[in-house]
Amino acid sequence: MPVPDGHKLCLKCGEVKAWSEWHRNATASDGLSTRCKACRAAEGRAGHLKRTYGITEAERDAMVVAQRGLCAICLDAPPAHVDHCHRTGRVRGVLCFNCNSAIGKLRDDPDVGRRAVAYLEGNLWKPILVAPGVYQLPS
Repeated sequence: MPVPDGHKLCLKCGEVKAWSEWHRNATASDGLSTRCKACRAAEGRAGHLKRTYGITEAERDAMVVAQRGLCAICLDAPPAHVDHCHRTGRVRGVLCFNCNSAIGKLRDDPDVGRRAVAYLEGNLWKPILVAPGVYQLPS
């Protein structure tokens, strides 16, 4: 297959793409990478999942399917972020950006999460009278 001037064949996807779709590589004879930007990005995402979470893209996709294509917490937004326990490294599920961020802001601490739920339900700030004139917040 002839490759027009200003284009190159990607060895990964087999497509002919314009030079603008390639990263530069000063050591290559033509000055361009051997794989197009899209293929390099896909390999980067796959490598990140494997290095960071120890899972493949297929395993992540299977979790998304098991969650019916929705965030495991809000059940509303599309899942895009692998959630894991920062202490053990165990993958818990795939969350939307907002829910993943909320879990992080709660410091992965179930007790903080329970207090947040109690606060949202209006129970946290109702003091309990423990002695005359002595009030305590519920734990």
